[in-house]
Amino acid sequence: MPKVSRFAALGLLLMLTTPSLVSAADRVEALDRTALRVCASPGSKPFASEDGDGVENKIAALFAKDLGVEVQYTWFPSGIGFYRRTLNARRCDIVMGAAVGLETAQSTIPYYRSSYVVVTRSSDNIAASDLSDAALRGKRVGVQSLTPGADLVLAAGLMDTARVYDLVVDERLDSVGERMIKDLADKKVDAVVIWGPIGGYFAGLRPGQFRVTQLAARPGQPPLVFDIGMSVRFGEPKWKRRVEQFIRANREPIAQILTSYNFPLLPIPETKP
Repeated sequence: MPKVSRFAALGLLLMLTTPSLVSAADRVEALDRTALRVCASPGSKPFASEDGDGVENKIAALFAKDLGVEVQYTWFPSGIGFYRRTLNARRCDIVMGAAVGLETAQSTIPYYRSSYVVVTRSSDNIAASDLSDAALRGKRVGVQSLTPGADLVLAAGLMDTARVYDLVVDERLDSVGERMIKDLADKKVDAVVIWGPIGGYFAGLRPGQFRVTQLAARPGQPPLVFDIGMSVRFGEPKWKRRVEQFIRANREPIAQILTSYNFPLLPIPETKP
């Protein structure tokens, strides 16, 4: 599942008169143009990392270059309080990757779409796109709790033998995705159900060892495909438009960054400005 906590925007809202008498159209956004102020969770590879080697670090650098400023990070662990303590506290202005439709911030148009996948060992020759596939019967499946993948494992009758991993951990000390793929390599599990960008990235660090297959959702099952955009504060339409201008103008270089990290990507429909 995608991580729903890493978000942001670049703007301070000033009122022209008494707040109760001012409409949203009359508000002025006072944007801090001295830096691209990014809210991010440290150690959350492949997304963001304090060493600057995450996908979102690369995309932030591309956006900062477009703006003609430097990137400035506010680091805070993902999970409860992330938005409240970063973006909505105005300590930073944009989150570089978040599920579109998140309620705690304003979503931009998506810059990629991906899905949950099943990762298996190449040597086992399992290419199941459905967890009810006979090839997975009796296998031990690794999955994170409280995710659409866990619902799928349960519906397929695989939970009794599943190895369940925590959804929320301190990413500064532990990478669940990396640990799941390592357990697959060490044959502690036979398959891993995981958010595609995480599975694709960590599987890609061991070339040739794994097969990554997109999971197909059946009617009535939870969605497995999600759009990922950036997040800004509510009430900052000008900043949101500027972010979306960057996304639209840089789809190709953004896609190149994503594919270089082995993110499994799906087509996204182009939205009108």
